[in-house]
Amino acid sequence: MNFNLVPTSLVVFRFLISPFLLWDAWDGKTSIWFIIGFVAAFISDIFDGIIARRLGVSTANLRQADSWADVCLFGCVFISAWLVYSEVLISYRLPLLSVVVVQLLWWIINLVKYGKPASYHTYSAKFWGLTLFIAIVSLFGFNYAGLALWLTCIAGVIHTIEEIAMTLILPVWTHDVLSIFHALKIRHKFQNIATS
Repeated sequence: MNFNLVPTSLVVFRFLISPFLLWDAWDGKTSIWFIIGFVAAFISDIFDGIIARRLGVSTANLRQADSWADVCLFGCVFISAWLVYSEVLISYRLPLLSVVVVQLLWWIINLVKYGKPASYHTYSAKFWGLTLFIAIVSLFGFNYAGLALWLTCIAGVIHTIEEIAMTLILPVWTHDVLSIFHALKIRHKFQNIATS
């Protein structure tokens, strides 16, 4: 039995559903199917990692694919938000641009150091994902931004700064590092190996 099939299918599902969300928003409005599709994609994101770890198939390639699926999903959601709620995004441009700037810095630092994006799946990433879920459902389901959008922007900046620090700390590319404290432990192990 191919144990890798279930988590891989969940990652592929997220890749496939993302353009349909964008398609639903293309005319400047969304249907209930947008929320249903997004919630299904979000649930798949929760369970792909859990199932992969339980089955012992949480490989670097699978975790990287998971990260790219997230980029695809939230990229399509952001474009959809621009198509449907551009005035909201413009009014919240400062917090949103703050997230974009630190994310671009994250990409640059990881590409310079490792030649590829990081795939840490930190606790702060999980919290940011939860705040993103709340903000997206609030916006597309209830036409509300407010506190939900501010919270996800703050969480996004804090999370990204943590992961930038982790990349600066870790000597080699490593996947599934849960926090900066775990990164420090890994760095300490490498230093012990180097000096022994």
